Amino acid sequence: MWSDLAADKKRRQQEAIPQEWLIATPQETTLNVTGFPETCGLLTPHELAITNEDVDILLKKLASGEWSAVNVTTAFYKRAIVAQQLVNCLTEIFVEHALARAAELDNALKKTGKVVGPLHGLPISLKDQICIKGLETTMGYVSWIGKYAEKNAVLVDILEECGAVPFVRTNVPQTLMWPETFNNIFGRTTNPYNRLLTSGGSSGGEGALVALKGSPIGVGSDIGGSVRIPSAFCGVYGLRPSYGRVPYGGALNSLEGQDSVLSVLGPITSSISGLKTFMEAVIKAKPWLKDPLAVHKKWDEDEYQLKDRDNGRKLCFAIMWDDGVCVPHPPITRALKRVQAVLTEAGHNVITWYPIEHKRLGDLANDIWSAGATEDYMITTSTSGEPIISTMVPDGNEAAVASFRPRKGGLTAYQLWQVQKERRDVRSTYLEHWNNTVASTGTGRPVDAIICPAAPYAAPPHGHNKYANYTIVWNALDYTASIFPVTAVDPTIDVKQPRETFIDAFDQAVYEMYEPEVFRDAPVCLQLVGRTLEEEGVIAMTEIVDAALKATNGQL
Repeated sequence: MWSDLAADKKRRQQEAIPQEWLIATPQETTLNVTGFPETCGLLTPHELAITNEDVDILLKKLASGEWSAVNVTTAFYKRAIVAQQLVNCLTEIFVEHALARAAELDNALKKTGKVVGPLHGLPISLKDQICIKGLETTMGYVSWIGKYAEKNAVLVDILEECGAVPFVRTNVPQTLMWPETFNNIFGRTTNPYNRLLTSGGSSGGEGALVALKGSPIGVGSDIGGSVRIPSAFCGVYGLRPSYGRVPYGGALNSLEGQDSVLSVLGPITSSISGLKTFMEAVIKAKPWLKDPLAVHKKWDEDEYQLKDRDNGRKLCFAIMWDDGVCVPHPPITRALKRVQAVLTEAGHNVITWYPIEHKRLGDLANDIWSAGATEDYMITTSTSGEPIISTMVPDGNEAAVASFRPRKGGLTAYQLWQVQKERRDVRSTYLEHWNNTVASTGTGRPVDAIICPAAPYAAPPHGHNKYANYTIVWNALDYTASIFPVTAVDPTIDVKQPRETFIDAFDQAVYEMYEPEVFRDAPVCLQLVGRTLEEEGVIAMTEIVDAALKATNGQL
């Protein structure tokens, strides 16, 4: 029985946790558990200081030898195990393996006086599809229990060359193709700010772990928002690079062979500095020499310094208030207005972005994935006989009525080519649309970046994240996009506003979802979108927006 296999795997996971790290957890009625790691008593004051530190400071202290890699890894491991007991975010736990790696790094620093690489001693968590030699990678499928990796994914080799310590792997939904996180082996990952709400998906384990500061940097994947949705719902920073900028070779995936709207790997981090730290280290390791699909583009420091954009002194941001399909909830609109205000105050130009073809782009991406998705899922689950999950609602029986679920039947090769041709044409139209903004920016350049919602709502209750187009469109266009935190849902401010008119019944359904108390404490993040392969510029502009927000200190 598949359920016996799943139960045995879950038992082995539990046995991998050091007994002395098990804690008395808060009652289920305690919804916001973000403060619990600080008060549970498992971490020493020094370990709390380590886990609360920004990535750039962590790396400096590791490089100087002030903090050892063993101590830093132990601190984050303990906090990750606390997070696991609170929100169920981990899959693979391999404490001895990680600590042995950390000890090697400490010895190397002692012996040579030099760091092994730019990420020396930094613990990094990995989504449960990024293979580590000798470990199982189930990716949420019972059929893949017992599937041990014979070698590392390319990215793991690169991270180790850079001196990092891979130390846990994190939970995903079965198939990966969900913006929530639940599977038949490890169960559901919940949101640390409100455990009745989803952590997002498919990198939901990463989002929840990083939000609880159980990892300084995690690696997720993103085919339609799977880095950005968990980052947004869990209140942390994330980056969706363009195709091939971060090597994907050797990682497992769904829909393998679908080479049109590709999944990409990207960082999720609680420090704004973590985005640049990760991307610069990986790119400077020349991944194109190890993965034939990695793009040969060196780290561009001039682009990061925004040399072609007035050195970042006066930028033009365009705010997309809605996507023409559904209007965001009040907390999202409040966040957009706040960003508009702080950027204007900082001397930048802020105009409105008028979306074109967003519904069509979402439909095209879904048509491409649906071409073979049903068959892909059926073949993968057939060896164990586990059911394909059709809803993320706890104890729910209804099939998901979500646009991102595969349509039955698939497409012929010729039909798929027509969809891909239309997507190519829409990408050309969108490029022209962006270029034409030069007439209204006031900088002599087209818009530098779009700022928009990552979803029409903050993290919704489990099973209710049924619209992912706010992220999917940028995958379809292959635009680089980041996530940054702005605020949190406050029911006293974010009251439900009456609306007279709606775009259609779906827009009305999204409006009716909103009850301020249901979303209490949920983080509110936004998305910053640049163009294809503009990772350096997007990171720099995200830093500018983040600094402007922090400078106002919540006054606006």
